[in-house]
Amino acid sequence: METNFNQNQEEFELNQIAVKKVAKLKSFYKHLFLYLIGLTIYLLKEYTELPLNISILRFINGVVVIIWTAVILGSAIDLFVSFRVFGKEWEQRKLRSILERKHQKQKWE
Repeated sequence: METNFNQNQEEFELNQIAVKKVAKLKSFYKHLFLYLIGLTIYLLKEYTELPLNISILRFINGVVVIIWTAVILGSAIDLFVSFRVFGKEWEQRKLRSILERKHQKQKWE
């Protein structure tokens, strides 16, 4: 009975971690889409003679694009490279250690 409970709890924890990863990916892709739109507007504004002087578009300049690029690169490194560097084995060990700590705290004897 106890092992079934532990398996269900571990499955629930893994499910929660997967949900967080998917939410992080979804957020990154939304941010990347907005960045590409902003970069396109910046490039059109700088290198063409289109009248793009709408109030909010005035604030897209070189400094903003450079900072935004750094943020996107940092997010991409955090999201994709950290998964490859640490790998699935590391992730599984970390999950087990977290679950063991939670299980040790929840002992009712």
